[in-house]
Amino acid sequence: MSYSNFQIRDIIKKFAITLNERSNLFADIVDVEYSEHLAFTIQENLTLAVTINTEKSRSEMIITPILLELRRQLNYQISLFSGKDFHVDPEQGLNGICDYLISLSPEQLLICSPVIAVVEAKKEDIISGLGQCIAEMIAAQIFNQQEENNIKTIYGVVTSGTNWRFLKIEETTVYIDNVEYYIKDIGKILGILKSCLRNCL
Repeated sequence: MSYSNFQIRDIIKKFAITLNERSNLFADIVDVEYSEHLAFTIQENLTLAVTINTEKSRSEMIITPILLELRRQLNYQISLFSGKDFHVDPEQGLNGICDYLISLSPEQLLICSPVIAVVEAKKEDIISGLGQCIAEMIAAQIFNQQEENNIKTIYGVVTSGTNWRFLKIEETTVYIDNVEYYIKDIGKILGILKSCLRNCL
């Protein structure tokens, strides 16, 4: 088993997870300014990415530029991993390749302190990506415990590029934001991502 095989039902049984689906987790987060470079990139790429409509096009043309903007805004003090093996506990199925992991460390050669798992929704189905995202968040939680990183909350995102849904896990409770954000809300999406990282410091 790997991250991509997990469904929410599997996770609840296997890891004794409690779900909280009624939280508007980021209602108080304000939009942040973003660069003209990102604005131009999204304007230039969005129609093409949606027209091609493959996971690769959405990843390269929409998701990655937003995450790179996040890294720039945080003065490169975080690391961003894409398509990286993250084998934490293969016996429990917590292994495989993660679409994106964001770590609190600027170290780019090794994953040191993962705090956000970003999952690209397959076939633009946000709900079906939640299981994979939660599995990766649990793996990040275990990894940080093994490394003695004092990180209490792990965050997750499932995105199609045009739609973004956020989650967080604290101990054994997974909170799934009941609000879905759209590409027109780039300032809000970046604001949420920045707040997640600051909350982990």
